[in-house]
Amino acid sequence: MSSNAAELYERIKSNPEQTQALFRQALQDPAGAMLSICSLGNELGLPVTADEVKAHLASVDDADTSRWVVKARGGL
Repeated sequence: MSSNAAELYERIKSNPEQTQALFRQALQDPAGAMLSICSLGNELGLPVTADEVKAHLASVDDADTSRWVVKARGGL
């Protein structure tokens, strides 16, 4: 399922509006953002667990993702 996390990340990243909505949610409710990410994965046929999402985000090496994770660290 880790490949699902990578594919889901790319789909979210390719949709700036969705990316911003999840970022805003993560700032206010990190755990809720994680639930939204996992729910979106299920809707898209890319089921992921919170641990898979966390592992994938930790493996991504780009500045934008790093800032996103630092700001939303509470639930991610």
